[in-house]
Amino acid sequence: MVKNKKAKKSLQEWQQQLTPEQYRICREKGTEPAFSGEYLNMKDEGVYCCVCCGQRLFDSATKYDSGSGWPSYYQPIAKEVIDTNTDHSHGMMRTEVMCSQCEAHLGHVFPDGPQPTGLRYCINSASLCFTTAKSEPTKEDGK
Repeated sequence: MVKNKKAKKSLQEWQQQLTPEQYRICREKGTEPAFSGEYLNMKDEGVYCCVCCGQRLFDSATKYDSGSGWPSYYQPIAKEVIDTNTDHSHGMMRTEVMCSQCEAHLGHVFPDGPQPTGLRYCINSASLCFTTAKSEPTKEDGK
C-alpha cells in the first residue's frame, strides 16, 4: 500500500537523521561514485525503501545488472511511490527520480532498460535501505 502523507522535516532534522553521505545525496541531490554503493551487487530477496522516510520503493525482483555502476531497477513498486523532475545539471538533460513521500533525491531514470518497461531506474545505494520481504524497515535501517 502506498502512503500519501508527505514527510516534512527541517534541514537540521534531516542532518541529524542521516549520515553526511546520505544527506549529501538525498537532500542535496548528490551522486555516489559509480561501482561504490552498498547495494550494487546485492542479490537478496526483499524490498528497497527510502532511507529518509522508509517508503517502499523497489522490489528486488525488478533489480538487474545494468553495468552502469549503480543499483538498477526496471520499475518501482507502484508509480505513486516516485516523483520525477527534469534535471539540467552537469550540462545534461535527465529525469530525476525522487521519493514521493519525502522528496528525497534517489537517482535518475533512463529509457534504456529491459522489458517489460524499457526503463532503467539508476538509484544511489545511499538513498536506500533494504528489508527482507517479510520484515518492515526500521529507523535503524536508515542510519
